[in-house]
This record gives sequence, C-alpha cells and structure tokens, in this order.
Amino acid sequence: MIRKPVTEYDLKLLKVYLAVVEHGGFSSAASALGLTRSTISIHMSNLETRLGYKLCNRGRAGFSLTEQGREVYSASLKLFDSFDDFGRLIGSLGHQLTGELVILCAEQLDAAKQKKLGQVIQFIHDQFPNLHIVLDGGSIEFIEKQLLSEKAHAGLYPCYLPLDGLEYKKVFSETIYLCCSEQHHFFQLTDTQLTEKMLATASAIHPGIDIDVKGREQLNKLNLSAKSYQFDTRKAMINSGRYLGFLPQSYIQQELNNGSMRIIKPSECFYDFELSLVNKKITREPKKLELINLAFKHAF
Repeated sequence: MIRKPVTEYDLKLLKVYLAVVEHGGFSSAASALGLTRSTISIHMSNLETRLGYKLCNRGRAGFSLTEQGREVYSASLKLFDSFDDFGRLIGSLGHQLTGELVILCAEQLDAAKQKKLGQVIQFIHDQFPNLHIVLDGGSIEFIEKQLLSEKAHAGLYPCYLPLDGLEYKKVFSETIYLCCSEQHHFFQLTDTQLTEKMLATASAIHPGIDIDVKGREQLNKLNLSAKSYQFDTRKAMINSGRYLGFLPQSYIQQELNNGSMRIIKPSECFYDFELSLVNKKITREPKKLELINLAFKHAF
C-alpha cells in the first residue's frame, strides 16, 4: 500500500503507469519513455506491489485495465493535473499577494475537518505569508451576502439552494443519522421495537435550513417541535433527552463509544450531508480565489 504522503518514487511509478495506459501497452510505452520493456515491467510490478492489487492484464489476450486500474488511472490524471494547476498559479502571480483573505464557515467542524481546514491555512500561509488570513463563522444567509458583496473570498457550507452568481464545489460528504441520548426513553428500545408511529410522535429537531429531497423525506417522518442549525447546539438539545435529531457519526463518535448516545435505525433514518466551497463567479481578486481553490484541492 502506498504510504501517505505520496513519495517521489510513487510519483515516478505513476508516471510510468500513465504512459503504459496511454500507449496501450508496455512496448509502446517503453519507446515513448526511453526505457526497456523489462524495466517497464519491473516498475509496473513494483507499483502493483505498493498498491496491493493488480492494475492491468497483459499476455496473449492483449493489454487491458482492471477495474482498480481504471480508478488509479483516473486518480493519477487528477493528481498530476493538480501539480500543473499549482505551477500555473505560481507562475501567473509574479508577485506577493497581500491584504486580507477571508474564508467563512457555516458549520461547526469536527476534529477531522478541522485538521483539513488547518492544512488549507497552512498551504496558504506557506505560499504567501504576507496575506492576512481571516477565518470566521456565520449563517449561510450571512455568508452568501458577504460573498456577493465581495467582503469574503470563499465560504464553506452545505449547498441546498444555490444562488445565481455563486459557484459551488463539493469538498466533503458524510452521512447524517437520527440520534437520541441515554436520557431519552427510546434509548433502551431496540430498532425493531421503535415503530414509525412512535418516531412520528416523538419530539424532534429541525436543522433550520432547507435540505435535499432525501433529507426532507426523513424530516417529514418526525414531529419537528424544535429547531437548531449548528451541530453543537443540536447535540446539546439531543443530550437533554427530550429530542431526537440528525447528526453525523463523526460528530458523536465519542458519545457512541462511551454509550451516552445511540443511532436509531441507521439503515433507514439517514441522509447525506455535503459541504461545498462557495465563491462568487466573477470576482475582483481572482488570484486569491485561485489560491483558495488550490489549497482546498490540496487538503480535501
């Protein structure tokens, strides 16, 4: 298995693999790369060993990619495209970026996403240490207004109702599950004991924004008698033992481990939650936006 971070040797092997795929076999790739066929074969064997699976079939039947081979080819193209993006960005700047660079988040981030956002900030700072980075929070409506008025360069929030003038790129996706705490009377009941009628009468929390079709279908099954947009405040309401509510598993993993919270009917009561990187389509500071997009591509 290729280690993280990817090494220079891994990149060398992946470049050989791209040439093999694009030239339709070892012999043609050998000519293009200026290597012998046996050297190509050794590189390919080393790459497959490091990955832990076969990438291509070669023999009398001819050359063909395995399913994993097609995925690795696609991922490798994206990887080397990102290097090209970086080179184009740095080459096009020609001077230090200065002033403020503002990123606004609408969600409380769990530890994993906080770490990735830290990598975004690290990337930006290392490239342009003179930039004054502003990382702050706010509601989706507030962030949309800041983006459209160009008081912020980018926003990180779930995109359910896209606006004209803004561009959206999905950077993260995870599943949201229906939860209750140990204080709730459902906690001791099995999923088979919990009927649709019982779920429909129990007090539950609305997330406070319009969500996708799957999410609305889930909410329509419940008695929505409270509202909480932020994950941390929603968790507090669930911990009261008086409400059911939807939260991502990553956000409640500690509670699941210590038995103070449970997920209800995980195969039925769930929907997908996506975070998007959002920016104004036409901006006065395109170079800062390029930098932000590259940093998020690098981290996420």
